Amino acid sequence: MKSIKQILHFLTQLKENNKREWFNEHKEEYLKAKDAFDTLTQRYIDLLQLEDDAIKGLKAKDCVFRIYRDARFSKDKSPYKTHMGAYINQGGRKGETCGYYFHLEPGASMLAGGLYAPSPAILFEVRDSIYADADEFKAIINAPDFVETFGEIQGDKLKNGPKGFPKDFEDIEMLKHKTMVAIHQVSDEDLTNDDFLKRSMLVFRRLKPFNDYFNRAIREMER
Repeated sequence: MKSIKQILHFLTQLKENNKREWFNEHKEEYLKAKDAFDTLTQRYIDLLQLEDDAIKGLKAKDCVFRIYRDARFSKDKSPYKTHMGAYINQGGRKGETCGYYFHLEPGASMLAGGLYAPSPAILFEVRDSIYADADEFKAIINAPDFVETFGEIQGDKLKNGPKGFPKDFEDIEMLKHKTMVAIHQVSDEDLTNDDFLKRSMLVFRRLKPFNDYFNRAIREMER
């Protein structure tokens, strides 16, 4: 896709020149790349909302992350991110439910989703749901299409089982997760194929049952 090539080209240059002076001199190139990314994000939203009612009415501006880094508490003082990302989710990028993450970065692009950095209350509710019926969750993450697309779920884990759950629970390893995400890596070559949008929508369709499981537990908590 021509628009993605344009974005990748700008991000490659930015990685080599991550300074405010360079960025300001190339602001027009950034704005063109951002416009291309916003347009692509809106295309995803338009397609996904046909299959997921929770994201109807979203706009790209609700979902796209800023390129400016908050470096106040980081040793790396680079002012800009060297990727572009969007989280298509109920409530946009700040929503607490699970949605669809699109990340463009030369050599490290991905499509992903699931439970990322949840609040303690949401994490407890999800763990409780898995504890009540682990077979349903295992059926989702062990489905052949899911494994083919994402492999194993990823995320930080506790060393020991979480408080409030029996240590001898058969599937205690799943409850140790503090974050549960599914990630599909995408090569630069795949990104620039004409059928990338169609192929990435297949990835998101395979992700949806994973998101739906978590979102159901979150909705139960909110009642």
